[in-house]
Amino acid sequence: MATAAGKSPNESRPNSDLEDDIRQLKVDIQKLTEQLAETGQHGYGAARRVAAEGVEQLRAQGEAAFENVRSNARDIEAQVVASVREKPVTSLAIAAGVGFLFALLARR
Repeated sequence: MATAAGKSPNESRPNSDLEDDIRQLKVDIQKLTEQLAETGQHGYGAARRVAAEGVEQLRAQGEAAFENVRSNARDIEAQVVASVREKPVTSLAIAAGVGFLFALLARR
């Protein structure tokens, strides 16, 4: 039982099934592409949030370290001022000695 095209009805059926499968595969590929794009956007957003949190944390740590150094410098300054007030002659002698050493080094 041949048709006008020379194919039996059973031979045209597998081609139709194959075409349907190909259409379904194209739809599935399109859905997967959309899902991957969405996942990529979520991943980018999450990475950006983590990076922003890391930058904020580093900034806070840097500010804390700067304040710690500033506080230590103030303490040292206060100790030097107190030492100069307690022993002005000794402080003057030390300053003169350091100045003399710098003068010797600068001369060479």
